[in-house]
Amino acid sequence: MIPSKGFPTERIRITEVRPDRLVEREDEAAAEEPLEIRVIPGDGPDSPPYRIAVTMRTPGSDFELAAGFLVSEGLLHSADDVTRIAYCTEPGEPQPHNLVNVTLAGGVPFDRERFRRNVYTTSSCGVCGKASLEQVRATVDRPPVGRFRIPPRTLESLPSRITSAQRIFDRTGGLHAAALFRPDGELLVVREDIGRHNALDKLVGNRFLARSLPESNTLVLVSGRAGFELVQKAAVAGIPFLAAIGAPSTLAIALAREQGMTLVGFLREGRFNIYCGAERVAL
Repeated sequence: MIPSKGFPTERIRITEVRPDRLVEREDEAAAEEPLEIRVIPGDGPDSPPYRIAVTMRTPGSDFELAAGFLVSEGLLHSADDVTRIAYCTEPGEPQPHNLVNVTLAGGVPFDRERFRRNVYTTSSCGVCGKASLEQVRATVDRPPVGRFRIPPRTLESLPSRITSAQRIFDRTGGLHAAALFRPDGELLVVREDIGRHNALDKLVGNRFLARSLPESNTLVLVSGRAGFELVQKAAVAGIPFLAAIGAPSTLAIALAREQGMTLVGFLREGRFNIYCGAERVAL
Protein backbone atom coordinates (compact mmCIF):
# COMPACT_ATOMS: atom_id res chain seq x y z
CA MET A 1 0.00 0.00 0.00
CA ILE A 2 1.03 3.59 -0.50
CA PRO A 3 2.34 5.63 2.42
CA SER A 4 -0.43 7.31 4.40
CA LYS A 5 -0.65 11.07 4.66
CA GLY A 6 -3.92 10.90 6.58
CA PHE A 7 -5.37 14.13 5.17
CA PRO A 8 -8.60 14.36 3.13
CA THR A 9 -7.09 16.79 0.61
CA GLU A 10 -3.71 17.61 -0.87
CA ARG A 11 -2.32 20.75 -2.49
CA ILE A 12 -1.01 20.20 -6.01
CA ARG A 13 0.40 22.35 -8.83
CA ILE A 14 -1.75 22.55 -11.98
CA THR A 15 -1.88 24.37 -15.30
CA GLU A 16 -5.27 25.96 -15.86
CA VAL A 17 -6.09 26.47 -19.53
CA ARG A 18 -8.14 29.62 -20.23
CA PRO A 19 -9.27 31.02 -23.59
CA ASP A 20 -6.58 33.70 -23.61
CA ARG A 21 -3.79 32.33 -21.41
CA LEU A 22 -2.34 29.56 -19.27
CA VAL A 23 -2.34 29.99 -15.50
CA GLU A 24 0.08 28.12 -13.25
CA ARG A 25 -1.40 27.81 -9.78
CA GLU A 26 -2.07 25.57 -6.81
CA ASP A 27 -5.24 23.55 -6.51
CA GLU A 28 -6.70 21.19 -3.91
CA ALA A 29 -7.45 17.57 -4.80
CA ALA A 30 -9.40 14.97 -2.84
CA ALA A 31 -7.12 12.35 -1.33
CA GLU A 32 -7.51 8.68 -2.15
CA GLU A 33 -5.73 6.05 -0.06
CA PRO A 34 -6.30 2.38 0.69
CA LEU A 35 -7.80 1.35 4.02
CA GLU A 36 -7.46 -2.23 5.22
CA ILE A 37 -10.23 -3.31 7.60
CA ARG A 38 -9.34 -6.12 10.01
CA VAL A 39 -11.40 -7.96 12.59
CA ILE A 40 -9.96 -9.36 15.82
CA PRO A 41 -12.30 -12.09 17.12
CA GLY A 42 -13.16 -11.95 20.79
CA ASP A 43 -11.62 -15.38 21.46
CA GLY A 44 -8.89 -14.04 23.72
CA PRO A 45 -6.19 -11.40 24.09
CA ASP A 46 -3.88 -13.15 21.64
CA SER A 47 -6.36 -13.50 18.79
CA PRO A 48 -4.69 -12.41 15.53
CA PRO A 49 -6.34 -9.80 13.30
CA TYR A 50 -8.28 -11.25 10.37
CA ARG A 51 -8.20 -9.31 7.12
CA ILE A 52 -11.72 -8.52 5.89
CA ALA A 53 -11.45 -5.90 3.15
CA VAL A 54 -9.37 -3.24 1.47
CA THR A 55 -11.21 -0.19 0.18
CA MET A 56 -9.96 2.95 -1.53
CA ARG A 57 -11.24 5.86 0.52
CA THR A 58 -10.77 9.50 1.43
CA PRO A 59 -9.02 9.61 4.84
CA GLY A 60 -11.28 10.75 7.63
CA SER A 61 -13.97 9.05 9.75
CA ASP A 62 -12.07 5.80 9.27
CA PHE A 63 -13.49 4.14 12.38
CA GLU A 64 -17.02 4.97 11.23
CA LEU A 65 -16.18 3.57 7.79
CA ALA A 66 -14.93 0.29 9.28
CA ALA A 67 -17.96 -0.04 11.57
CA GLY A 68 -20.44 0.85 8.84
CA PHE A 69 -18.87 -1.60 6.41
CA LEU A 70 -19.10 -4.42 8.95
CA VAL A 71 -22.71 -3.50 9.76
CA SER A 72 -23.54 -3.66 6.06
CA GLU A 73 -21.81 -7.04 5.81
CA GLY A 74 -24.01 -8.36 8.62
CA LEU A 75 -21.12 -8.93 11.02
CA LEU A 76 -22.06 -6.23 13.54
CA HIS A 77 -25.56 -5.75 14.93
CA SER A 78 -25.06 -3.74 18.12
CA ALA A 79 -22.46 -1.33 19.44
CA ASP A 80 -21.97 -3.87 22.22
CA ASP A 81 -20.51 -6.24 19.62
CA VAL A 82 -17.36 -4.08 19.54
CA THR A 83 -14.90 -3.50 22.36
CA ARG A 84 -12.40 -1.37 20.45
CA ILE A 85 -11.76 0.22 17.07
CA ALA A 86 -8.23 1.50 16.56
CA TYR A 87 -5.52 2.06 14.02
CA CYS A 88 -2.91 -0.67 13.80
CA THR A 89 -0.42 -0.60 16.66
CA GLU A 90 1.69 -3.57 15.59
CA PRO A 91 5.45 -2.87 15.85
CA GLY A 92 7.14 -2.13 12.57
CA GLU A 93 3.96 -1.38 10.61
CA PRO A 94 4.90 1.55 8.33
CA GLN A 95 1.31 2.63 7.57
CA PRO A 96 -0.72 2.45 10.80
CA HIS A 97 -3.29 5.00 9.61
CA ASN A 98 -4.17 2.84 6.61
CA LEU A 99 -5.01 -0.15 8.84
CA VAL A 100 -8.00 -0.31 11.20
CA ASN A 101 -8.53 -3.14 13.69
CA VAL A 102 -12.05 -3.84 14.94
CA THR A 103 -11.99 -5.96 18.11
CA LEU A 104 -15.14 -8.00 18.71
CA ALA A 105 -16.61 -8.61 22.13
CA GLY A 106 -16.40 -12.09 23.58
CA GLY A 107 -19.15 -14.35 22.30
CA VAL A 108 -19.82 -12.39 19.12
CA PRO A 109 -19.89 -14.99 16.31
CA PHE A 110 -17.33 -14.61 13.57
CA ASP A 111 -17.67 -16.88 10.55
CA ARG A 112 -14.14 -17.25 9.21
CA GLU A 113 -15.34 -19.43 6.36
CA ARG A 114 -17.59 -16.66 5.08
CA PHE A 115 -14.66 -14.28 4.90
CA ARG A 116 -12.11 -16.81 3.75
CA ARG A 117 -11.80 -14.92 0.45
CA ASN A 118 -10.89 -11.32 1.13
CA VAL A 119 -13.35 -8.71 -0.05
CA TYR A 120 -11.62 -6.04 -2.14
CA THR A 121 -13.68 -2.97 -2.89
CA THR A 122 -12.70 0.06 -4.93
CA SER A 123 -13.94 3.59 -4.46
CA SER A 124 -16.36 3.14 -7.36
CA CYS A 125 -17.62 -0.41 -6.82
CA GLY A 126 -19.29 -1.95 -3.82
CA VAL A 127 -19.83 -5.57 -4.80
CA CYS A 128 -17.20 -6.39 -7.44
CA GLY A 129 -15.05 -8.24 -4.89
CA LYS A 130 -17.74 -10.54 -3.52
CA ALA A 131 -16.75 -14.18 -3.45
CA SER A 132 -20.13 -15.28 -4.81
CA LEU A 133 -23.51 -13.88 -5.79
CA GLU A 134 -25.07 -15.43 -2.69
CA GLN A 135 -22.97 -13.13 -0.52
CA VAL A 136 -24.31 -9.98 -2.19
CA ARG A 137 -27.42 -9.85 -0.01
CA ALA A 138 -26.45 -8.96 3.53
CA THR A 139 -28.75 -10.18 6.27
CA VAL A 140 -31.54 -7.72 7.04
CA ASP A 141 -32.90 -8.52 10.50
CA ARG A 142 -36.23 -6.88 9.68
CA PRO A 143 -37.48 -4.58 6.91
CA PRO A 144 -37.13 -0.85 7.66
CA VAL A 145 -40.19 0.89 9.09
CA GLY A 146 -41.11 4.55 8.88
CA ARG A 147 -44.62 5.97 9.04
CA PHE A 148 -43.72 9.58 8.25
CA ARG A 149 -44.69 11.58 5.17
CA ILE A 150 -42.41 14.23 3.73
CA PRO A 151 -43.77 17.18 1.71
CA PRO A 152 -42.42 17.41 -1.87
CA ARG A 153 -41.03 20.92 -1.30
CA THR A 154 -39.07 19.71 1.72
CA LEU A 155 -37.71 16.80 -0.30
CA GLU A 156 -36.74 19.10 -3.18
CA SER A 157 -34.81 21.36 -0.80
CA LEU A 158 -32.47 18.60 0.39
CA PRO A 159 -29.92 18.63 -2.50
CA SER A 160 -28.98 22.25 -1.80
CA ARG A 161 -28.64 21.47 1.90
CA ILE A 162 -26.29 18.57 1.28
CA THR A 163 -24.19 20.68 -1.11
CA SER A 164 -23.77 23.47 1.42
CA ALA A 165 -22.71 20.92 4.06
CA GLN A 166 -19.99 19.32 1.89
CA ARG A 167 -16.91 21.09 3.19
CA ILE A 168 -14.36 19.01 1.26
CA PHE A 169 -16.39 18.90 -1.96
CA ASP A 170 -16.53 22.68 -1.88
CA ARG A 171 -12.73 22.74 -1.96
CA THR A 172 -12.11 19.88 -4.42
CA GLY A 173 -15.28 19.13 -6.40
CA GLY A 174 -14.33 15.47 -6.22
CA LEU A 175 -16.32 13.72 -3.50
CA HIS A 176 -19.60 11.90 -3.06
CA ALA A 177 -21.80 12.52 -0.04
CA ALA A 178 -24.45 10.74 1.99
CA ALA A 179 -26.65 12.76 4.32
CA LEU A 180 -29.24 11.75 6.89
CA PHE A 181 -32.31 13.94 7.38
CA ARG A 182 -35.40 14.02 9.53
CA PRO A 183 -38.72 14.21 7.65
CA ASP A 184 -38.93 17.95 8.43
CA GLY A 185 -35.66 18.51 6.54
CA GLU A 186 -33.35 18.78 9.56
CA LEU A 187 -29.85 17.60 8.65
CA LEU A 188 -28.53 15.10 11.18
CA VAL A 189 -25.19 14.04 9.72
CA VAL A 190 -23.33 14.17 6.41
CA ARG A 191 -20.28 12.18 5.37
CA GLU A 192 -18.07 12.59 2.30
CA ASP A 193 -15.80 10.19 0.46
CA ILE A 194 -14.37 9.62 -2.98
CA GLY A 195 -16.46 6.43 -3.05
CA ARG A 196 -20.26 6.65 -2.78
CA HIS A 197 -20.40 3.35 -0.89
CA ASN A 198 -17.79 4.56 1.58
CA ALA A 199 -19.73 7.77 2.21
CA LEU A 200 -22.82 5.77 3.18
CA ASP A 201 -20.76 3.32 5.26
CA LYS A 202 -19.29 6.27 7.19
CA LEU A 203 -22.78 7.60 7.84
CA VAL A 204 -24.09 4.19 8.94
CA GLY A 205 -21.01 3.73 11.13
CA ASN A 206 -21.66 7.09 12.76
CA ARG A 207 -25.20 6.10 13.71
CA PHE A 208 -24.08 2.61 14.78
CA LEU A 209 -21.43 3.95 17.17
CA ALA A 210 -23.97 6.48 18.49
CA ARG A 211 -26.35 3.57 19.19
CA SER A 212 -28.97 5.13 16.93
CA LEU A 213 -29.72 2.17 14.66
CA PRO A 214 -32.23 1.42 13.31
CA GLU A 215 -32.87 4.93 12.01
CA SER A 216 -36.57 4.38 11.33
CA ASN A 217 -37.78 7.98 11.13
CA THR A 218 -35.16 9.33 8.75
CA LEU A 219 -34.29 9.45 5.08
CA VAL A 220 -30.87 9.33 3.44
CA LEU A 221 -29.82 11.31 0.38
CA VAL A 222 -26.87 10.22 -1.78
CA SER A 223 -25.17 12.55 -4.20
CA GLY A 224 -24.85 10.13 -7.12
CA ARG A 225 -26.89 7.29 -8.53
CA ALA A 226 -28.65 4.68 -6.41
CA GLY A 227 -27.29 1.19 -6.94
CA PHE A 228 -28.32 -2.09 -5.33
CA GLU A 229 -25.73 -1.93 -2.57
CA LEU A 230 -26.70 1.56 -1.45
CA VAL A 231 -30.30 0.39 -1.00
CA GLN A 232 -29.01 -2.67 0.83
CA LYS A 233 -26.88 -0.58 3.20
CA ALA A 234 -29.84 1.68 3.97
CA ALA A 235 -32.07 -1.36 4.59
CA VAL A 236 -29.55 -2.94 6.98
CA ALA A 237 -29.38 0.36 8.89
CA GLY A 238 -33.17 0.46 9.16
CA ILE A 239 -33.48 3.59 6.99
CA PRO A 240 -36.78 3.33 5.10
CA PHE A 241 -36.29 6.14 2.55
CA LEU A 242 -33.44 6.54 0.07
CA ALA A 243 -33.26 9.51 -2.28
CA ALA A 244 -30.62 10.04 -4.96
CA ILE A 245 -29.57 12.89 -7.20
CA GLY A 246 -29.09 10.38 -10.00
CA ALA A 247 -30.91 7.33 -11.29
CA PRO A 248 -31.54 4.01 -9.53
CA SER A 249 -30.79 0.64 -11.09
CA THR A 250 -33.39 -2.07 -11.73
CA LEU A 251 -31.93 -4.23 -8.97
CA ALA A 252 -32.01 -1.29 -6.54
CA ILE A 253 -35.69 -0.74 -7.33
CA ALA A 254 -36.47 -4.44 -6.86
CA LEU A 255 -34.72 -4.56 -3.47
CA ALA A 256 -36.40 -1.35 -2.26
CA ARG A 257 -39.81 -2.80 -3.18
CA GLU A 258 -38.98 -6.07 -1.47
CA GLN A 259 -38.02 -4.24 1.74
CA GLY A 260 -41.00 -1.88 1.71
CA MET A 261 -38.74 1.16 1.26
CA THR A 262 -39.29 4.44 -0.53
CA LEU A 263 -36.89 5.06 -3.41
CA VAL A 264 -36.63 8.46 -5.12
CA GLY A 265 -34.34 9.35 -8.00
CA PHE A 266 -33.41 12.41 -10.10
CA LEU A 267 -34.13 14.60 -7.08
CA ARG A 268 -33.79 18.30 -7.81
CA GLU A 269 -35.74 21.50 -7.32
CA GLY A 270 -39.11 21.23 -9.00
CA ARG A 271 -39.13 17.52 -9.83
CA PHE A 272 -38.23 13.98 -8.80
CA ASN A 273 -39.25 10.41 -9.61
CA ILE A 274 -40.77 7.98 -7.11
CA TYR A 275 -39.92 4.37 -7.95
CA CYS A 276 -41.64 2.76 -4.97
CA GLY A 277 -43.01 3.65 -1.53
CA ALA A 278 -44.98 6.71 -2.59
CA GLU A 279 -46.94 6.56 0.67
CA ARG A 280 -44.05 8.33 2.44
CA VAL A 281 -44.32 11.38 0.18
CA ALA A 282 -47.18 13.79 1.00
CA LEU A 283 -48.35 14.25 -2.58
